[in-house]
Amino acid sequence: MQGDDLRAPLIEGSRQARPPGELQAVLFDMDGTLCETEPAWMSAERDMARAYGATWTREDGLALVGNNLIDSGVYIKRRMNLEQSPEAVVEELVDRVVAVIEETGVEWRPGAVELLAAFNAAGIPTALVTMSYDRFAAAVVKALPTGRFDAVVTGESVERGKPAPDAYTMAADLLGVDPAASVAIEDSPTGAASAESAGCVVVVVPNHVDVPMTPGRVALASLAGVSPDDLKPLVRAPM
Repeated sequence: MQGDDLRAPLIEGSRQARPPGELQAVLFDMDGTLCETEPAWMSAERDMARAYGATWTREDGLALVGNNLIDSGVYIKRRMNLEQSPEAVVEELVDRVVAVIEETGVEWRPGAVELLAAFNAAGIPTALVTMSYDRFAAAVVKALPTGRFDAVVTGESVERGKPAPDAYTMAADLLGVDPAASVAIEDSPTGAASAESAGCVVVVVPNHVDVPMTPGRVALASLAGVSPDDLKPLVRAPM
């Protein structure tokens, strides 16, 4: 994704019509799916707790995986007994996470960047759908070694974060595609619920937390070795 507006479609060609039953777009979650940023979030949370003399456990960190950042801010404020607003808590946390990423770099999940580039080459539009803030998503997108996103939706793009459907609905709208003909790749229960409620076909690649499976979800152990041809059959023509 290039330019100042993370949410703008990158290419007009991403809006080309595709026949019913064909895969129209692939929508990637970021944290834990595209890249391994959860350790950076957890490190920032622990550092924040130490700074305020609060207790923070691994279970606390796992409880926030996939959450809307404001919901996480409410949790952190309560758990660390902080005076500032949830919004201020999130701003501090994001600053800390961006600093960690800038220092250590981005660790990409197995096969994720390669799959993104393969969809680019196949001419199938892609979007990044994350509850992280614009500046963090921009840092990750900038670090991509290959591949691009045609649109980016962040936690600042929507009023209701995951598990509400808004982020995935917006991503499909930006790409001009039908959510039901789009595959969403997720690693968390809240993310999978968001994509499913938007009408997307959901591919679950579990990472730090278990994701309940439903009839509309497909589980993959990893994206390593996965190609566009592996995901295309998941979209079926309407009856």
